[in-house]
Amino acid sequence: MQRAIGMLSLCLGMMIVLTGCQGHRNAVLSTSLDNLSLLSDAQTRSISPESFTGEKGKGGMATEGTGKNAARELGQKWKVSPSIVVKAGTTFTLADIEGPGMIQHIWMTPTGDFRQSIFRIFWDDEKDPSVEVPVGDFYANGWGRFAPVTSLAICANPGSGFNSYWQMPFRKRAKLTFENIDSKDMVLYYQIDYTLGQVPRKAAYFHAQFRRINPLPSMQDYTILDNVTGKGQYVGTYMCWGSNSPGWWGEGEIKFFMDGDREFPTICGTGTEDYFCGSYGFMRPGTDEYMEFSSPYTGMPQALKAETNALKQPRFGLYRWHITDPIRFDKDLRITIQSLGWQSEGRYLHLKDDLSSVAFWYQTEPHNPFPALPAKDKLVIQW
Repeated sequence: MQRAIGMLSLCLGMMIVLTGCQGHRNAVLSTSLDNLSLLSDAQTRSISPESFTGEKGKGGMATEGTGKNAARELGQKWKVSPSIVVKAGTTFTLADIEGPGMIQHIWMTPTGDFRQSIFRIFWDDEKDPSVEVPVGDFYANGWGRFAPVTSLAICANPGSGFNSYWQMPFRKRAKLTFENIDSKDMVLYYQIDYTLGQVPRKAAYFHAQFRRINPLPSMQDYTILDNVTGKGQYVGTYMCWGSNSPGWWGEGEIKFFMDGDREFPTICGTGTEDYFCGSYGFMRPGTDEYMEFSSPYTGMPQALKAETNALKQPRFGLYRWHITDPIRFDKDLRITIQSLGWQSEGRYLHLKDDLSSVAFWYQTEPHNPFPALPAKDKLVIQW
């Protein structure tokens, strides 16, 4: 029975790190409905502005903070420090945790420009981050306007409550930072829930990488992910798709090149709408209107019309989580997608669209350094 439990690899349908290994009584135990009743000696901890270090019995001790004035008649213990202020042009360390352990849930409510706030995670004292993404894009809200998302991996709840349930094991250390590259200070609410305990030998590290091109050069595929080497599994894609021309935009194929593939991939999808598990242009049946949706594994939570002309330059936010169908690779991985529409006489038309993406995957460390983030002005969303 213990061996069977140790072989589980899904948490609410997600890849998790669950150990039932003998000799690890304090092992990290990820929770699903199937194992919710199983006891573990792992220690649960949480970091927030009311407990910056997550130490046992040290929460809610603040006497200074953003809530001090509101609590002036009540004093300590009464929500003195519910949030932080991240000054313009500075980076704040959200958490610095000694392992081994696993991050299970991250909640944030950023109040500034979602594209001007950069979320990073560093595992085990690495120099280069394994996660480097504008905060809105990380939570499937990349267009700078809130959209509700109801999925297993990411939930975005009213009014801008961003939640990540990606399981993130670490062995030595986990460092999470938040950089405000905007010209204005911003208030940030956050909580990081994690456990301390042994991590299985085969548990890989969580990674997320952001890219953007606007416009996509003529006759060029868009690269979602490249230069990944090592063993791992790809678990999700989020895309902001900005149509730079009128008409349908979703004919392009996604391609997964893995383990030595060169010109032709091992996996080739049949179209953009198909990859994101929709069909017939994401249209509401019987109409010519886009139909937003959000489901456990796939969604298009945003279908935004241009304010100046509803027929031109619509913008879309789409996600696909490979939770029950992770794409496994042994040596290397590269992912591209085509920007493709239609022209006259039933011919395909390559589109020069505004494309940005977040790739989510697990792999062994060390990982290759990411491409530099686009410059600040290249991150800006123009309306």
